[in-house]
Amino acid sequence: MNKILRYLLYVALALVVTAAVAVVLIVRIALTPAAGEWATRVQAGPIEFDVGVPTMIRVVTAPWFGPWLDGRSLNTRFGPTRFGWNEPKQTLDLVCAPCSATVPELGEQPIKVDRLHITVRRDVVALTGTLEAMLPGSAVSVLQGHWDGRLSQKTLQLNVDMDDAPIDKWYGVFVPTLPELKRARIGGTMSLRAQLGLPTESFRVQPKISQFTVEGLGTEAMLSARTSCGPSARLAPESWLARAVVAAEDQRFFEHPGYDLTELSAAAAANQKAGQIERGGSTITQQLAKMVATGRERTGERKLREMLYAVEMEQTLGKARILQIYLDNAPWGGGICGADAAARRYFNKRGASRLEPTQAAWLAAMLHKPDAELAQWKRTGNINTARTKWVIEGMHTVSKGQRDAMVRNLANARFAPPQ
Repeated sequence: MNKILRYLLYVALALVVTAAVAVVLIVRIALTPAAGEWATRVQAGPIEFDVGVPTMIRVVTAPWFGPWLDGRSLNTRFGPTRFGWNEPKQTLDLVCAPCSATVPELGEQPIKVDRLHITVRRDVVALTGTLEAMLPGSAVSVLQGHWDGRLSQKTLQLNVDMDDAPIDKWYGVFVPTLPELKRARIGGTMSLRAQLGLPTESFRVQPKISQFTVEGLGTEAMLSARTSCGPSARLAPESWLARAVVAAEDQRFFEHPGYDLTELSAAAAANQKAGQIERGGSTITQQLAKMVATGRERTGERKLREMLYAVEMEQTLGKARILQIYLDNAPWGGGICGADAAARRYFNKRGASRLEPTQAAWLAAMLHKPDAELAQWKRTGNINTARTKWVIEGMHTVSKGQRDAMVRNLANARFAPPQ
């Protein structure tokens, strides 16, 4: 009798294994990518195979397959994802909680969302749906939006529109543990439009910010702050070095409210093309926030902290004081910081106010990579003269005749490298 039971058990087990293998083979055959189709590699137990992504999207959003997914979960590279099927609306629901994604252009640290709810409806090749992001510990969505897309054999093009919402809610969703959120009073609203292309992962983000204000971070104390880099240069915005630094680091300094959405978008596009952070997009005010408050870690979280301080500094300090503090603390390579120290060290001047126009442009051109520029100066007798010329040409607060004279002087300049 026991032998018969064991035999039946073996047969049942063999049938289960055979059925499982058959299902995998059927799925594999059904999802096998067509010639030229966008594909990805998946694993089902010990079996790995390629599937056509457009085909897979069509299958999981089909009314005959979607109900089978209802209540099932899957561990994805973005986080644990639970599927649901809304029969009356014929839509697929996905809840990713917690959810995260790494965007190389914003740093190595992932962007995290406590809970993201996405709905998907497909009509042939057109896709539509909604997005909702929740605060930690809340089931109520605080960020809402909608999206649409178009599916082809090789790509998926998506457009996302997030509704206008209070800026503090955006911070609460994406960086809920940010220490500044406990003491900062954040005003204003933001909406967002984004375009995403897959599988290239190309993207473009267009935020719209209105009446952004920050209070409570204590930046007003910087009105009387002293620098550790030496005596203050006390340079006026009209000084040669101040004008050259604005041209080099932030040409819209006197126009923006502490952040520059145009420059941030350009930096994101450049970094996306490079696949890494090569352009920061930070204003002079944000760079000052980096020096005095947030540190230099290249993460999206640090960038968001930086923006809070920058917005408040614009409101508490004003442009002239921000520029002065920046010049008094800016790094100029070799452990030198502050405009006066740089003028003394590199040009034997008693202060930055005594710099000649071309010398000022030379120092301003060093700021983007001060140690590397200093090393090149010592090695070759020149820094990046092409960048210095670009700085001069960007000094729109001086006449064309003055700029032309500075370019000629630059061509003949022979500044002795520091020893």
